Formats: sequence, structure tokens, C-alpha cells
Amino acid sequence: MTITLDSPWLEFDLGREMQVLSWAPHGAGYRQAHRLLWRQVRNADLPEDLDVNAWLQGELAARDALDAVVMLTSRDLRAHHPGRAVVAGVEVTALATVGLSNAERVGHRVDRSGRDWNRDLTQEMQTRRLGTINIGLRIDAPLSQTGLLEALSIATEARTAAIMEAGHVLPDLSGLATGTGTDCIAVAAPAGADDYAGLHTSVGQAIGQAVLQAVREGARDWQASIGQISGG
Repeated sequence: MTITLDSPWLEFDLGREMQVLSWAPHGAGYRQAHRLLWRQVRNADLPEDLDVNAWLQGELAARDALDAVVMLTSRDLRAHHPGRAVVAGVEVTALATVGLSNAERVGHRVDRSGRDWNRDLTQEMQTRRLGTINIGLRIDAPLSQTGLLEALSIATEARTAAIMEAGHVLPDLSGLATGTGTDCIAVAAPAGADDYAGLHTSVGQAIGQAVLQAVREGARDWQASIGQISGG
């Protein structure tokens, strides 16, 4: 895989056009693409009255990247983490950016109204600590749309496992985070006829290993550089 950091952009070149499945802000659902993009944003980039879709379309048009699948994050893109696994000849590569400032636990929502969670931080640190979890995944094994859907579920499971292992306590002390409120995952693979990418398959095992590696490292980085300052 080829990773290019050109702040405020991070590009994951897939090496060829592939089918991609995601719920990304741009390019969601099933589509064909040859690259995945991250766009770093700050509060100043997204005022309350902004039409975010129109803004992002303009940003992508200026970069000649309307064909890409694009995710948004406030995480510093220099903190990107790759993962790679090969199982029985199936190679999977992952790229993750991880921030836990808006962490949540599945089935629960933190009540952030009426409290300034950032009150003890400088403005610079408030900017640095923002983030979410964005994962791009390249699978070299051909998959059907059904197989790609199962691959996305395995990547999501691995993301959750890695975050739970990180032991990040929610700000209301209600338990450990399982993700954030704005996570996004994009999974790419050549088109094929294989409907299966579950935990009993080589594809599923490689997906799990690659995503676990990337997200574990990303979570450790966030906790070491930002999480301790923000109180967890």
C-alpha cells in the first residue's frame, strides 16, 4: 500500500480500482475507487451554519479527488498507524487514525450537555485532543458484495476489541468505551464471487489481525500523547 501525508489530507492508494464499502461522508455505500482519503478538520473549518457536504465537495473538486472515498477527522493526521497481516496467502493492509475524545459505549450515550469536558485544557490542547476512529482496509482477495459486507463486520469487531483492550473509561465513568460517536470504516477488495469473510476464514483472520494492530497502536498513541492530559 502507498500512504501519502499531505496535510490536511492523508491518502491511502489502493494500487488499483476496487469495490469499496463504507458509510463515509463522501462515497458511502458500494462504489468503485482506487484511493481512500482522510481530511483533517478543525472547529474553524466547520462553523455551525456550514453546508458540510457542499464544503467537502468543493475541497475534493479542488484536489481532483471526487472519485475517492473520504473520511473526516480532527485527529492530527501525522498520528496514522498501518497494520498488515498475511494468512494462507491472503494479504490485508489497514490504515487507522484514532482519537477517543468523543468516546461512547455501545447501547449508552454520554450526557455531554451542561458540562465543559475541556475546561482544564488550553485551547491548543483542546484542538489536539479531538479525534475519532477512521479505518481504511485493503483486502487482496476477491469478494462479492456479500463477502465485502461480512468483511466490514469483522473490521468493526476488531476495532471494538482493540478499543476495549485500551481500557478507555468514559468521561461519565459509566464504563469502558467501545468506539466513538463518529467512527467510520471503509473496506476495499477486488470484485469476486466469494461470499464469505468471517472469523473461520483466512480473509477474516487477516482482517482481524491487521485492524487490531493498527487500532491498538493508534489508541496507545492517543492515550500517551493526549488521553493522559485529558484525564483518561
